[in-house]
Amino acid sequence: MSLPVRLLYLVSHPIQYQAPLLARLAAEPGIALRVVFGRTDTEGGYFDSGFGVRLAWDVPLRQGYDSVALAETDLRTEILKADVVWLHGWGSSMLLRALALAKVEGRPVLMRGENQDQAMPDGKGLRGWAKRRFLNWVFARTAAFLAIGSANRDYYLRRGVAPEQVFHVPYAVDNAAFAAGAAAADLAGLRRELGIPEDSQVVLFAGKFQRRKRPDLLLDAWERMAAPRPVLLMVGDGEMRAELEARRATGIVFAGFRNQSELPALYAMADAFVLPSESEPWGLAVNEAMACGTAIVVSDQVGAARDLVDAGCGAVFPAGDAQALAQALSRVLAHSQEMGRAAASRIATWDFEADLAGLREALAHVR
Repeated sequence: MSLPVRLLYLVSHPIQYQAPLLARLAAEPGIALRVVFGRTDTEGGYFDSGFGVRLAWDVPLRQGYDSVALAETDLRTEILKADVVWLHGWGSSMLLRALALAKVEGRPVLMRGENQDQAMPDGKGLRGWAKRRFLNWVFARTAAFLAIGSANRDYYLRRGVAPEQVFHVPYAVDNAAFAAGAAAADLAGLRRELGIPEDSQVVLFAGKFQRRKRPDLLLDAWERMAAPRPVLLMVGDGEMRAELEARRATGIVFAGFRNQSELPALYAMADAFVLPSESEPWGLAVNEAMACGTAIVVSDQVGAARDLVDAGCGAVFPAGDAQALAQALSRVLAHSQEMGRAAASRIATWDFEADLAGLREALAHVR
C-alpha cells in the first residue's frame, strides 16, 4: 500500500467557506492534510472591516482537519515534512516566503487564487509592468494551478501558463448543508419575523454593503420596477449602511448581518438572489443561493456568472445599468420557481467532489 500524499495547505486565516472542504479533503484516503494559517483571529470574535461589525461565525472553522497557526510552528519545518505545498494565492508575506522556501527545498507548489482579468487587471504603465514581472516570478515557482472557474483559468493561460498545468478545482460551498438548511427552514415564521407578507415575492441581497458590490444599484433598479413591486430584503452591514437605510421605503426590509446558519432560510424564502457588483472575482453567495434552489441575477462583472448563471436559472445584466437590472428582475421573477429548480440542478456538480477530483489530478501531475 502506498503512503498518503502529505499535503501542506497555507492560507491567510480560517475561512467559513473553506472549512467544510478542508474537512472533506482530510477524510479522503491517500491525502494527509496539514493546514497552516497566517492568523487565527477569525476563529473567535473579531472585527470584520468589510461588514463593519464585530462578529463570530456560528459554524466550526477548524474542525475535522489538522491545523496550526504560523506563530505556533516553523514554516521551513512544515514544508520539509510535506510532499506537496498548496498555497491560497500569493497576497501575503507568509505565502511568498513559503513559495520561495518550497522552491529551495524541492517541494512542488499548487496555487489556487481568485485572480481574473475583469476584477484584478494588471494595470497599465510602469505599475502593470512591475506586476507582470512579479507574477512571472510567482508562476515560475508554481508546478500546477487550481482554477476556481473559467475566468480564473484564462487568467493563467494569458500569462503563459501551459494548459496541462491548470486543473479544474471549482470554487464551491457545502451544497448539501445549504440545501438541507433550506429544506428545514420555517419560511412562514421567517416572513412573520421580518414583516414580509405571505403573498409577496422577495428579492434578496445578502453580503457586505460595499461600494464595489453596488447594493445602491439594486435599490435604484427596484424603484424602477412596475407595481406591485417585490419586497426587497437587504441582509448585511458595512460602509454604505446609513446611506442605504436613508432610502428606506415601504417594501424594503433591512435585516442586518445574519450568520452562516441563518442564510439557507433567507435564500429559500427569496424568489431571486441579486449580486450587482462592479468588481467581484467570484461571489460564493451565488453558489449558496443556487444550492438553496433560488434563481440568480448577477452583473457581468461577477466571476461566477460565466460558469453558473444562464437564462435557464437566472439572468446576467451589464454592470452599473439599473434599468437593465430592473428588467432582468422582472423576467426572472416571472419564472422564479422553475429557474430556482434549474439553479439547484446546475450547482449540484459544482461541488467538493469536483474539487477533490481536480486536486487528485493536480497531485498526480506534480508527483
